[in-house]
Amino acid sequence: MENGNAKQTSPTRLNTFTVVSALLGSATSILLGYDIGVMSGAALLIRENLKISAVQEEVLVGTLNVFSLIGSLASGKTSDYIGRRYTIVLSSVTFLVGAILMGLGPSFAFILCGRMVAGIGVGYALMIAPLYTAELSPAMTRGFLTSLPEVFITVGILLGYIVNYFLSSLPQHISWRLMLGLAALPAIAIALGVIAMPESPRWLVMKGRIPHAKRVLLRISTTPEEAELRLHQITKAADPGPENWRGQGVWKELLVRPTGPIRRMLVTAVGINFFMQASGNDAVIYYCPEVFKAAGIHRKKQLFGVNVIMGIAKSSFVLLSALYLDRFGRRPLLLLGTTGMALSLSALGLGSMILQHSTSKPLWAVVLSIVAVCADVSFFSVGLGPITWVYSSEIFPSRLRAQGSSLAISVNRLVSGVVSMTFLSISDKITFGGMFFVLAGIMVLATAFFYVFMPETKGKTLEEMETLFEDNKNNTERNRVKETDMDVA
Repeated sequence: MENGNAKQTSPTRLNTFTVVSALLGSATSILLGYDIGVMSGAALLIRENLKISAVQEEVLVGTLNVFSLIGSLASGKTSDYIGRRYTIVLSSVTFLVGAILMGLGPSFAFILCGRMVAGIGVGYALMIAPLYTAELSPAMTRGFLTSLPEVFITVGILLGYIVNYFLSSLPQHISWRLMLGLAALPAIAIALGVIAMPESPRWLVMKGRIPHAKRVLLRISTTPEEAELRLHQITKAADPGPENWRGQGVWKELLVRPTGPIRRMLVTAVGINFFMQASGNDAVIYYCPEVFKAAGIHRKKQLFGVNVIMGIAKSSFVLLSALYLDRFGRRPLLLLGTTGMALSLSALGLGSMILQHSTSKPLWAVVLSIVAVCADVSFFSVGLGPITWVYSSEIFPSRLRAQGSSLAISVNRLVSGVVSMTFLSISDKITFGGMFFVLAGIMVLATAFFYVFMPETKGKTLEEMETLFEDNKNNTERNRVKETDMDVA
């Protein structure tokens, strides 16, 4: 694999065109972030304005996540068929239609239909944004660039919180419609921004369009020599197919007859996506106002103000993680994040239980709960938030990458839908405090899973990933052969 050469020629500075393309591709993730943030406030207003029940509120919130499962399952095959760029356009247009339906919705059923359509667009966006960015990025900066989708999710959440805060004083029937309808604006901007983006060179190679791939690599590399090296590595690993290749046979290779390394890749990718949503992070964000309302804070400005504080903390830490991901690696930040989440959720469970069973609502318990919520989302933003997208999009071989990522992210969306649609109901049975203690236990299990199953991928090219997932015997034999070759040389 010419590992030594790959490392020596990896750029230490970022190519400007690569950064711009990665930013435009990752911006699709802002659609989910905005929905998560804005829905945390809009759901309260819709519930009061349309007189819906708590169960209907759960269905309304969770429907987008459940239907994003359709988009994420279809996204792998779609992006292999029409390309990465046009899949981004498809995700933006689909979400745009959903946002318009939600903003104009005269009834619960109409809004629900809008969230179903928007959910499909979100499913496409969540798979394609990190995948496209990973396939464009050089090895030494891939962690930073591929974590940009999580940065945009977090920025979207913060924007949603800010919109909630400023629109909450409007009449109810106007405020929630504006909150949901404004999501159409970034969807339009993203669809137009694709004009400036190149196609993924790895997808072009898989389609047999080598000259086109070379032109793209010359634009996204810092030197012609680097472009030539990357093209050589991609073509060697991808085994270019005919131009009419559309991803056929991939599901069989992933699920029916996987090799040992492919099986381990799939277990790891599915595992990290499962634990990302089983952490309850989306539900904590969606229902944070409900949690603090139960704790005794009733004024909407105060409830939405807590959300803004949480959003600022989350945004700050996801930027910090993105900047240092390629320096410290995936494993250390992930293990730090899940350990911190376990402790934060335990503290939140303690604070919630005290507030729920106390008539006086002690100030220290309110402060503890607010600090614990901010700590929980901050540790998520350090570890599981960005690293799930990075890891899912970088570990599979080129011809399996889109559909392998699609399968893993489908698990992500399924678990997200289940958690968000049951969070209030389960909390009603075991209290919010009990729910947070359960989530803390899940994070302990996640830490153990990541410690055992996840190899470090920092600094490796996408074409080197398969060797990381070979069993120890094969790795030992490979290292012995390398040492013998070096001795002979």
